[in-house]
Amino acid sequence: MQRYESGIYWHAIRLGDRPALIQVRSSGTTNDPELDVEIYKQSAISLNDKRETKELVGKLFNLRLNLMPFYEAVKHDRIMAQIIERLWGLRSPSTATVFEALIDSVIEQQISLKAAWSMQRRLVEILGDALLWKDRPYFAYPKPERLATSSIEQLRACGLSGRKAEYVQGIGKLVTNGLDIEALSARNEEEIIEKLGKIRGVGIWTAEMTMIRGMQKFDAMPADDLGLRRVIARYYHHGKKITGDDARRTAQSWAGWRGLASFYLIMAEQLGIEVD
Repeated sequence: MQRYESGIYWHAIRLGDRPALIQVRSSGTTNDPELDVEIYKQSAISLNDKRETKELVGKLFNLRLNLMPFYEAVKHDRIMAQIIERLWGLRSPSTATVFEALIDSVIEQQISLKAAWSMQRRLVEILGDALLWKDRPYFAYPKPERLATSSIEQLRACGLSGRKAEYVQGIGKLVTNGLDIEALSARNEEEIIEKLGKIRGVGIWTAEMTMIRGMQKFDAMPADDLGLRRVIARYYHHGKKITGDDARRTAQSWAGWRGLASFYLIMAEQLGIEVD
């Protein structure tokens, strides 16, 4: 569905009801960012296609996010300030739709990210719409109706357990039958957790992950996530094992930006950034 090579980001999307491919490259600087975008489609590219693509790229890279209020809010946190200095200008990515974020979060429940990514890739390749470009296949994320009409056996062939296959199929059916989960982005976090929690297979962790990656809710933080607790423990508790409540207390100084601050910590660990 997406790849990054030699400074170019490729992403299979859907314009209208047809798959398309976008190529994005940076032509600006950290303080004055600018992206050049090209669209590849098997039919004529309309003005509306260009507008949709511009909106989508803005969402994928969170281009409208002003980072300065976040930096100002956490500047007195010695550790976070050092990490920000190294990661200045970094924005957390988002999914194209809330639906995609919700399905991905369900798949990632209680398994390693490596296993989850393998399942997500197979789900996209098996059930997504294919687009061939320069002899290389790309796949747009499966539509809700495609997941709704897929059998449990087809979903299990993507690596999902029987229970998760039922959850994914059920979410596809709910959205196909009129559940507007995209509109939930306009609600506050408590309302979103309540609404999503009514869906079979969706708990607080899944709702929080969906808010972070699909709704630009930058204060949402899945404090009970083992990976997040581990990285908070590394930077703030000398590696000592902590609880979800410990993580929440540590994050109090990031109020308003707890999810984004968590993303910075995760990226800092992946890049091997050390702090004093």
